[in-house]
Amino acid sequence: MNQRYTLIILTSLFFMWGFVACLNDILIPHLKNVFDLNYTQAMLVQFCFFSAYFVVSIPAGNVVKKIGYKYGIVTGLCIAGSGCLTFYPAATTQSYPLFLFALFVLASGITFLQVSANPYVTLLGAAKTASSRLTLTQAFNSLGTTIAPFIGGAFILAAVSIGVEDIAQLSLAEQAQIKAEQASSVKGPYLVVSGILFMLAVIFVLLKLPDLHKNEDAQSGESVKSSMLSVLKTPHLMLGALGIFVYVGAEVAIGSLIINFLNQPNIANISTVEAANYVPYYWGGAMVGRFIGAFLMRYIAANTMLSVNATLAVILIAFAVFADGEIAMWAILLVGLCNSIMFPTIFSLGVQDLGSATSQGSGILCLAIAGGAIVPMVQAMFSDIIGIQMAFLVPLLCYVYIIFYGVSGSKIRINNAD
Repeated sequence: MNQRYTLIILTSLFFMWGFVACLNDILIPHLKNVFDLNYTQAMLVQFCFFSAYFVVSIPAGNVVKKIGYKYGIVTGLCIAGSGCLTFYPAATTQSYPLFLFALFVLASGITFLQVSANPYVTLLGAAKTASSRLTLTQAFNSLGTTIAPFIGGAFILAAVSIGVEDIAQLSLAEQAQIKAEQASSVKGPYLVVSGILFMLAVIFVLLKLPDLHKNEDAQSGESVKSSMLSVLKTPHLMLGALGIFVYVGAEVAIGSLIINFLNQPNIANISTVEAANYVPYYWGGAMVGRFIGAFLMRYIAANTMLSVNATLAVILIAFAVFADGEIAMWAILLVGLCNSIMFPTIFSLGVQDLGSATSQGSGILCLAIAGGAIVPMVQAMFSDIIGIQMAFLVPLLCYVYIIFYGVSGSKIRINNAD
């Protein structure tokens, strides 16, 4: 198959996992209402989702190494599709633990896709254009995160739209009926997504993709162990891993709580359904910023761009915390624009000059995506204690660290090597 058409097919995967992951921003306020959860309990959605990256990344890498990129993709699609199917019994039984299990299974499938598709894209063509190919596919990932809130808001939140005050006035039997209908509103969307994922799995089985799987067994076990110990002593990599951890955590935490933030009387004072229509501004900003950043970074050093974007994010979040009304609302939404170049920039700065240990360094950085499980949970806990607006100081501190990494932490120390 022509490499261009292969890249187009792969781009659909990036779109789908961006779309599915961003549906969590709709699920959190939705399940919070259905199960009468506090912020900490509701944020278990992101905890279960992103903890899969930490648990599954290394096993997925081992499996993909044995079966190849193509069937690693097929495996990921089937697992993710199964996770989506599990939403049906979770909604039928109105079981929050089953919802969380479904999310973990779904995220496990996406982890397989990440482990398989990312390196496949980089190998699909000349090495000098690998970063541009990956940036292009990631842009479509951002397109998925931009569209998902519209779809989720229309088919999940708006399916049974009734205020908390209105529910309180109903009889217990009527309240139970409403809760059942609200829980069931996720069935249709996730069944459709499941069908698409399984359909893509069949397509990838039938496609004759270029065999780019490379056996890396030439390196002895002792050599691999030595290489891993070496990268663990590399400051700019380990500081970069912490950068990935806090960045993903901050990005996910903000996206997860935007709807509840906009619900606040002193911010936008709008309904959950209306607030969902603003979430795409946050994720869409990341998509637009990715194209702008790709151009600017031809002329501006990566660490400088990272520091500037993180500084702007700190300023915007400060406005969101200490201001009210539209100023606070648009300040938090514009943070998405600042996020755009952060992940690929921190990632590239973290693995620079690692040589033969680059794959081990990349694995460490992928494990750090688990920040999406921890930081949102911390912010949710503070939301329950000090209020949702002041709790945005948690991601603010995350961006302060990213400023440090751009200014100093990303610099390569001469004494890295043993």
